[in-house]
Amino acid sequence: MKITANYIDIFNKEIFAANVHYANGKITQIEKLDYAVENYILPGFIDAHIHIESSMLLPSAFAAIAVKHGTVATISDPHEIANVCGLQGIEYFMQNAKKVPFKFNFGAPSCVPATNFETAGATLNADDVEKLLAKPDIKYLSEMMNYPGVLFKDAEVMQKIAAAKKYNKPVDGHAPGLLGDAAIQYIHAGISTDHECTTYDEALHKLKNGMHILIREGSAAKNFDALINLLHEYPEKIMFCCDDKHPDELLECHINKHVKEALNLNINLYHVLQAACVNPVLHYKIDSGLLRVGDTADFIVINNIQDFTILQTCINGEMVFENGVVNMPTIQEVAINNFNCSAKNVQDFNITYKQQKTIPVIEALDGQLITNCINAEPTIENNNMVSNTHTDILQLCVVNRYTDAPTANAFIKNFNLKHGAIASTVAHDCHNIIAVGTNAQNICTAVNALIASKGGLCVVTESGQTLILELPVAGLVSLQSAQEVGQQYAILHQAAKALGSTLQSPFMTLSFMALLVIPSLKLSDKGLFDGGKFEFMEW
Repeated sequence: MKITANYIDIFNKEIFAANVHYANGKITQIEKLDYAVENYILPGFIDAHIHIESSMLLPSAFAAIAVKHGTVATISDPHEIANVCGLQGIEYFMQNAKKVPFKFNFGAPSCVPATNFETAGATLNADDVEKLLAKPDIKYLSEMMNYPGVLFKDAEVMQKIAAAKKYNKPVDGHAPGLLGDAAIQYIHAGISTDHECTTYDEALHKLKNGMHILIREGSAAKNFDALINLLHEYPEKIMFCCDDKHPDELLECHINKHVKEALNLNINLYHVLQAACVNPVLHYKIDSGLLRVGDTADFIVINNIQDFTILQTCINGEMVFENGVVNMPTIQEVAINNFNCSAKNVQDFNITYKQQKTIPVIEALDGQLITNCINAEPTIENNNMVSNTHTDILQLCVVNRYTDAPTANAFIKNFNLKHGAIASTVAHDCHNIIAVGTNAQNICTAVNALIASKGGLCVVTESGQTLILELPVAGLVSLQSAQEVGQQYAILHQAAKALGSTLQSPFMTLSFMALLVIPSLKLSDKGLFDGGKFEFMEW
């Protein structure tokens, strides 16, 4: 078989008309032509760091939409489902992924749970991680979020890193805001990447000390604008990633968005494609072809390098997308889950007033995972501290989903809800129930709806109606197609916006308000947590 198109040679930085021949899943010949041809052929795109769970789709359903955008492979960290279902969850994802022609490259989660200050559904110790790393289809040690553990040489953390080195597999990093000698120490421990940089200077410091930097543009964290100019000077050290991509956005774009936006900024074409196509293959040593003779036939065909419209996507010589049609099987699975808590009462969400003049408040930042800690005067009703929609100081809660336990409550700013509540069992990384609302009754209603459905997203509307997107797989993932999940998610997204939220992605932002390893103030099921001091906050 052959494709006639303009061949984009990323390595030699040239474009020429060619017949690209392939057979038995391999590129067999690249034949130069001496006449003009239409369209362009190049290696497929790779998302260098993504949690498939964030799409709320099974890997097979994720693949069926990603190939439309020219993605042929992902570097996938399954620590979301691992935090809920442990090794069983990882195996569930890996087995589903094998049922479709797409190149998922899974890592061994390094931090399950992310910290000891929260309740997860499972624990992976160093022995578990080493057993995973010994498997040929586990390609790397996933993001080492416990950077304090690296800096203080925690025995369990160092054993996990040593296991990755033993099997010659990269170690992914996660060190937001880490600079100076601490960052250098973290890198020298063997950490090779970071996708958490939010400023140019932070990324440049880490680049100069040996790290690869992943430029992230997902549904919540958007660092593309801050970091993209690094690609001018460091094309061999940059990759593109989404990290977390909600289903409605995945229907519209994937790594192709990074590519188009970089080209619109007049970044060199070959630098852009090196980041999008080549660097992940070389760094993670994955089996994804780069359109050279002998490589696996993993490529895309586009209309031109201005529009970058995907016309065809080929994986292992199989045309998985062409003529606007995805050629992949629909895979049926039986859900697995870990959910064991009882319905709550409104009293569970009361926050007793203790004569505080001010209270600590989480300030959510749109488009960022980091938060600020601010102080505000509490609003008091019946000796309880309550939400104030006028000042936008709203009640936030986290409910342990794995066992019956006291509810953790706090306050948050910038959700701007004027009515109702929103809640989710997508709450990184332990995936307990997280909710924000205008009063305890609305919050209780939303939480109980998710307890009854054993997981999902929920909106309690101004009229008191309860809308739910059910996620039966670990409370994280649907069994439906991307189109079905994307449409349902869009309805809930609009319902959340109708409550008054001004955030770009209210549910995605909410999902990170329990992620303790991202500074500065977060809420776990055990209480309010100071991410700078790495300890609970008394208030």
